Amino acid sequence: MTFSSDPRAGRPVLQPRRRGVLVPTLVVLGVLVVGLALFAEIWTEVLWFNQVGFGSVYRTRLLTQVLLFLLGAGLMAGAVAASLSYAYRSRPVYAPVSPEQQSLDRYRESLEPLRRVVLVALPAALGMFAGSAASQQWETVLLWLNRVPFNEFDPQFDLDVGFYVFTLPLLRFVLGFLTAVVVLAGLAGAATHYLYGGLRLQSRGERTTQAARVHLALLAGLLVLLQAGSYWLDRYSEVVDDSGLFTGAGYTGVNAVIPARTILAGIAVICALLFLATAFTGSWRVPAVGVALLVVSAIAIGGIYPAVVQRFQVQPSEQSREAPYIERNIEATRAAFGLENVEETSYTAQEQAEAGALREDADTTASIRLLDPSIVSPAFRQLQQGRQYYGFPDTLDVDRYTIGDETRDAVVAVRELDLDGLADNARSWINDHTVYTHGFGVVAAYGNQRTPSGEPAFFQGGIPTTGELEIEQPRVYFGERSPSFSIVGAPEGAPPRELDYPDDEAPNGQRNTTYTGDGGPRMGDPFNRLMYAIKFRDQNILLSDAVNSESQILYDRTPRDRVEKVAPFLTLDGNTYPAVVGGRIVWIIDGYTTSDQYPYSSLEPLGELTIDSLTATSQSVVALRPMEVNYIRNSVKATVDAYDGSVTLYAWDEEDPVLRAWRKVFPDAVQPMSAIDGELMSHLRYPEDLFKVQRTVLSSYRVQDPAAFYSEQDFWRVPNDPTSSEEEPQPPYYLTLQMPTQDEPAFSLTSTYIPRATGQNVRNVLTGFLAVDAEAGNADGERREGYGQLRLLTLPRSSVVNGPGQVQNDFNSNPNVSQSLNVLRLGESQVISGNLLTLPVGGGMLYVQPVYVQSAGETSYPLLRRVLVSFGDEIGFADTLDAALDQVFGGDSGAEAGDAGTPGGEEVVPPVEGEQPPADGEQPPPTEPGPPAADAQARLQDALNRANQAIQDGQAALAESDFAAYGEAQERLQQAIQDALAAEAELRAQSSQG
Repeated sequence: MTFSSDPRAGRPVLQPRRRGVLVPTLVVLGVLVVGLALFAEIWTEVLWFNQVGFGSVYRTRLLTQVLLFLLGAGLMAGAVAASLSYAYRSRPVYAPVSPEQQSLDRYRESLEPLRRVVLVALPAALGMFAGSAASQQWETVLLWLNRVPFNEFDPQFDLDVGFYVFTLPLLRFVLGFLTAVVVLAGLAGAATHYLYGGLRLQSRGERTTQAARVHLALLAGLLVLLQAGSYWLDRYSEVVDDSGLFTGAGYTGVNAVIPARTILAGIAVICALLFLATAFTGSWRVPAVGVALLVVSAIAIGGIYPAVVQRFQVQPSEQSREAPYIERNIEATRAAFGLENVEETSYTAQEQAEAGALREDADTTASIRLLDPSIVSPAFRQLQQGRQYYGFPDTLDVDRYTIGDETRDAVVAVRELDLDGLADNARSWINDHTVYTHGFGVVAAYGNQRTPSGEPAFFQGGIPTTGELEIEQPRVYFGERSPSFSIVGAPEGAPPRELDYPDDEAPNGQRNTTYTGDGGPRMGDPFNRLMYAIKFRDQNILLSDAVNSESQILYDRTPRDRVEKVAPFLTLDGNTYPAVVGGRIVWIIDGYTTSDQYPYSSLEPLGELTIDSLTATSQSVVALRPMEVNYIRNSVKATVDAYDGSVTLYAWDEEDPVLRAWRKVFPDAVQPMSAIDGELMSHLRYPEDLFKVQRTVLSSYRVQDPAAFYSEQDFWRVPNDPTSSEEEPQPPYYLTLQMPTQDEPAFSLTSTYIPRATGQNVRNVLTGFLAVDAEAGNADGERREGYGQLRLLTLPRSSVVNGPGQVQNDFNSNPNVSQSLNVLRLGESQVISGNLLTLPVGGGMLYVQPVYVQSAGETSYPLLRRVLVSFGDEIGFADTLDAALDQVFGGDSGAEAGDAGTPGGEEVVPPVEGEQPPADGEQPPPTEPGPPAADAQARLQDALNRANQAIQDGQAALAESDFAAYGEAQERLQQAIQDALAAEAELRAQSSQG
C-alpha cells in the first residue's frame, strides 16, 4: 500500500500498490525454458528413432505413456475435484454453533480467498503425480492388450500361465490405482465437510448432514468393495508368493490362506453393501459393525488361522505335508528357467593318470584355450594399440573363426577410440567431437597358441588391419568406448576432417577420412542444430563452422545403449562381444524376456546370480541390473553395426509367449530367425548371463525328489574363483571340448560345482561339471541341433576329486612349482595365474592353468611362460601344455606335439603387417652363457646368486642415477633368470625320469 494526498479532503489516503511484473515474468520464462528443453528432448528422440528405423517403437511407447498419463491424471484430478466441489456445495447454509465450529471459523476465513485456487491446484497436483505413476505402467498395459496364451496351466487354479504373467499384474495395478483415487477423494471430501460443518466429530446427536453422509458412505463402500477385489486377487497371488519355504502356495497356503481370502472377500462385499445402505438409512452403526467384523475376520481368519495350521499341522510333519507343493515348485522352476531337459550323467572320475589316456580326447586337448582374455589385454595394448588414443577393453572376448579349413577358438578385441589417451593440450571441442571420431580394426589371436617369448599369436591386427579375416570396413564409430557424441560428414569434395588412422608415410603422419555412412540424424537444418544444442547444452553445436549441410550427429553409441532404446522390453546380457560378419565389424548382444509372475517358480535375484569375479573387477563385463525374476528366455539376438550403428533384432526363441506378445505390440521391430545369415549364425553363442542363472538354479533344482530337496543335503554351489582376490563365484568359460556323452567336440560354456556348505564345513571337492552347447549354428545359416543342450556330469558322493580351490592350493604349495615361480619372480617380476580351466578328459577331471609373468615397468605386459596341469594327485608344470601333460601322463599324453592345433604348440606366427614391436618387458636375447657348473643343482644356485647380485647392482645404480649401469645390471638379471629356468627344467626332467 502507498499513501497519496486527497486534494479535496486535504489528507492522505491509502492507494493499492501496483503488482510487480518480475515474478510473473520469471515464472513465464521458467515455463518456457522447461517447455523448450522438454520439446528438444522429444524432438531429438524422434529424429534418432526415425534414423535408426525404430520410430514406431518410440511413437507407440510415447503415445501409450501420454494416454495413461492423461487417463490417470484425469481420473485422480476429476475424482478429487468432484469430491471437493460436492462437499463445498453441499455444506450447511448455517454452520452449527458449537465450540468446535467456532474454532474452525478462522480457518474458513483464511481459506476463503484461496478457495478457488485450492479447488484447482490440489486436484491438479495430485493428478500430476497419479498420471506420472500410471504412465510408468505402459509395459503392463501393452502386454495385457496383446497377451497370448502360454498353453501351460498352474496346478492350483488350472489357469493358463498367461493369466499370471499378463493379466494379474494389470488387475493389481488397476485395483491399487483406484484405491488411491478413492482414498484421496475421500480424504479431500471429509476434510471439506469437516471444515464447513457437514461433518462434526465432537457434536452430540447427528454428526453428519445427509449430503455428507451419502457422499462419505458411497466412498467408504467403494473402498471396501475394492478391498474385496484385492482379497480375491490375493488368492491368485498366493501361487507366486515368495515369503515361505519356497515360491508358491504350500500346504498352509492352499488349505488356509486361499480359503480365508475367499471368505474375507465375501465379508468385504457385504460391508460394502452395508455402507451403501447407510447412504439411505442414515445409520452408521450397521456398517461400523460390519467393518469391525471384517477387521476381526482379517485377524482371525486371515492371520491367526493360517498361523495355527502352520504351527500345529505343518511344522510337526513339514516334509510330508509340503512334499506335493515342493514338487510343484521343482517342476515349475525347471520349466521357467529352461532346465527341464538337462542331460544328467553319472561320471566316475579316475584319479590315476595313465599313459595314452588322452588319445580319445586329443581333439579336446588340442583346443584347450591357454590365452586368458581377462589377463592379456595389456599385451594387446602394447603390441597392437598403435597410438595412445586407441584402447582395448580390460577383458577381451572369446570367439571362433574358420581359418583355412579349421575352426579355431580365438581371443578378439576391437581397437576403439579412447579420448582419455590424448594429451590435455589436444583436448579441444573440435578434436573431441569432429576429429577423433572413431576406432579402427579388430585384433585377434589364437586361443591355444603363443609365440616363443610368450606373446599372443595374432592372426589379425595392425593398422591398416591385415590378417586372416576379410574386413572391408574396419572403422568403428559405434563401440563400448565411443565419445558421447561426434559430428561427422561433409559435402562432396570438401577436405576430410576426421583422423582415420596414423600413417608415417602420409604428409602429416596421418590419414583423414569423411564419414559416408548413415549413422545419425542430419544436422543441416538450423532448427535441428538448435535442438541438439539444447539437448547437449553445448552452444558450439550451433556456432561451430565444423557443422555443415551434410553433417550427422552420432550419439547413444554404445551397443547396449542403442539396443536398450529400441527394445526397452528386453533385459540385456552383461557382455557385448564383437564379430566380423560380411566384411564388417558388428557387435552382438543377447536379449532376455523375463517375468516375476510364473506360478510356483522360484523367485531369483537376477543381479546377484550374474555377479562373479569377472564382473566384480571388469568394466567391460557387468552384472545384470537388480531385479527378481522367476521366468527367463533368451528370446532375442541383437546386432549393432560398428560403422553405421544400425540395430537389428532377431527372434531367437519364437515360441516364447512374452516375445510373441511384444511382437504384437511392435510388429516391425523384431526380425524372424530365418533372417539371420550364415556368417552371423556361426558367431552367435549361448549367453553367459543365462548360463550363470541356470547353473545357480540348477545347483538346487537338480534335486527332483521332494524329500531330498527339503533336506537340502545334496545342494551344490559354484566355487569361488581361486585366482581372484574377490570372494565371488568363478566365471563360466568358453571352451571347445567333447563331453563324455558327445560324439565330437563342440564350442561350449562350462562351470563346476562343489558341495554347498558354510563355515568350517566347506569342502572344495568337485561334485559336478556343467556344460552347454554354445555354438548356435554354422556358416550355412542352420541352427545347430544340439545348441542349448545342458549336460551335467555328477560325480559319485564317495569320490574325492579336488575342486578348483583345492587344485589351486596344490599348485601354490607344490615344492617344484613354488621353486620355479620364485625364479620367475626375480627382478620384481609378477607371476599371474590365469583362468583355471576344468575339462572331463582321460576318464577323469583335468585342470589346466596358464601362468603369466609380467616384469616391472609401465610398459610391461603379461607373457605366457608356463602351463600348470593337474589330474588326480599328479601335477605337471612345463613351458608348454604338451610337456606338462606328458609329465602327468607318463610322457605319452596321446597328442602329437608340434602340430599347429595341438595343446601348447608354440607355432611361431609371423607378425601381421603393421604390428608394433614388442614393448618393454620382453626378455632380451641371451648374451653370454653362464659359468659352467658341476651339475644342474649347482648351475641353479649359481644363477640365483648372479640374479641376486644383479638386483643389488641395479638398485645401487639407480641410487646414483647411473642408468647405463642399471641397464647392464638388468641384462645380467635377465640372463641369470634364463639360466635358472633352464637348470630348474633340467632338474624337473631328471626328477620325472627317476
